[in-house]
Amino acid sequence: MIQVTPGSVSLPDLRRLWHGGEPIQLDPSARPAIEAAATVVAQAARGKQAIYGINTGFGKLASVRIDPDDTAQLQRNLVLSHCCGVGAPLDLGTTRLMMALKLISVGRGASGLRWDTVALLQDLLDRGVTPVVPSQGSVGASGDLAPLAHMAATLIGEGEAFFQGARMSSAEALSRAGLRPATLGPKEGLGLLNGTQFSTACGLVGLFRALDLLNEAVAVSCLSTDAIMGSTAPLHPAVHVLRGHAGQIDVAEAMRAAMAGSEIRDSHREGDTRVQDPYCIRCQPQVTGAALDLLRFAGRTLEIEANGVSDNPLVLTSDGQIVSGGNFHAEPVGFAADQIALALSEIGAIAQRRIALMVDPTLSHDLPPFLTPKPGLNSGLMIAEVTTAALMSENKHLANPCSTDSTPTSANQEDHVSMAAHGALRLGRMADNLSVILGVELLCAAQGVEFRAPLRTSAPLTAAMGVLRAQVPALDDDRYMAPDIEAASALVRDGAIARASGVRLAAAEART
Repeated sequence: MIQVTPGSVSLPDLRRLWHGGEPIQLDPSARPAIEAAATVVAQAARGKQAIYGINTGFGKLASVRIDPDDTAQLQRNLVLSHCCGVGAPLDLGTTRLMMALKLISVGRGASGLRWDTVALLQDLLDRGVTPVVPSQGSVGASGDLAPLAHMAATLIGEGEAFFQGARMSSAEALSRAGLRPATLGPKEGLGLLNGTQFSTACGLVGLFRALDLLNEAVAVSCLSTDAIMGSTAPLHPAVHVLRGHAGQIDVAEAMRAAMAGSEIRDSHREGDTRVQDPYCIRCQPQVTGAALDLLRFAGRTLEIEANGVSDNPLVLTSDGQIVSGGNFHAEPVGFAADQIALALSEIGAIAQRRIALMVDPTLSHDLPPFLTPKPGLNSGLMIAEVTTAALMSENKHLANPCSTDSTPTSANQEDHVSMAAHGALRLGRMADNLSVILGVELLCAAQGVEFRAPLRTSAPLTAAMGVLRAQVPALDDDRYMAPDIEAASALVRDGAIARASGVRLAAAEART
């Protein structure tokens, strides 16, 4: 059981919520504030003053008054009419994180949901009922309306849900889990589907994957450096302290530790005719470190957003007011997603250049062409490098900002939007691409290091190569390559190479 305290949930907590699949429970101290806000809403619903979302229509229809007897139907209609999502369902882990973020948000006591409704959302997480949430349809302002509506639909027994490994109607899933659908009270439908939790959940998952892949990139890049007999002089700590960027300093330190004791490196400290290595070797701390700084900055933004209240209107219990605002606008999340995309793209761009360096006999310092012992008869890793070029280019395209785009919606009432939803969603595809780029770099680097025998790389990097060779044998004659690439990429996705080599600088909690 993971207990969360609204307003103080950390990035490590959020990673656990995404990755663990454990039941989630609000800290009991949150209940009084939730109930106080619900009381304010109930009083407003009985009053004569028009208050948005409680006794009025929505969006452009906010000027239409709703009869008190129609309050429950109003909220139900809102949820059903907004279930307009399309595309493949969001994966279960990210959907559960989205639900947890909504629980944290309403737990702040400013949304006006009754405790029973909050408890039902908590019960869905506890009992493994996960709404089917289509991944497309939000523009990231007025909140993530369509995806969150699909989440809310499950609470009222509509739509579909996953339960015990099967997809079924929400009504059936609730019944099997021993739960009863909710009848929504005033503002509850609006409180559930208004907010940035879809965008924020996708952004957080993109962040966590990017941080993990950055660890892998640092570990694999050390192998690549030894494969081409690159210099470690540019890793001297004074070089990086003089510039002062924390990420750069941390990456250089991690690389020094991973490469310490390498016989390959020691073999060419003297008498090497090369004066400087290409930038993809020499500037690894500067590039990957900059990406790390960017990810840490984005992480702080997403941590704040995860703890915030982003629906509308908000219930200010201190003075009994219900105030319309604009916290649903996901611009901060959109900016963070664009920053993560830049980092993913650049980590892949410099990694691909290292691959190109290793397969090119004019640049690789005496490695055989395309890293095959019998070039000509065999093509070796020639086309694997081409694949990484394609993925690198795709990620460059995907890294173009989404937050600079906007289009008016809802009869021009919502006339500027963040596009944070698909900005965050694309990070998954970019991370998948990057894992393959790094997987191919791993294959190339290991092959290159083995060509340096009898010289050995460092103990940490030898351990990392052992992890690879347990799955993928060295390449001698050409063979069907797709399984090798998938196996190496799977190791990268699992964090196995960084783990074996002791690289841990990009943990989610680092400098946040």
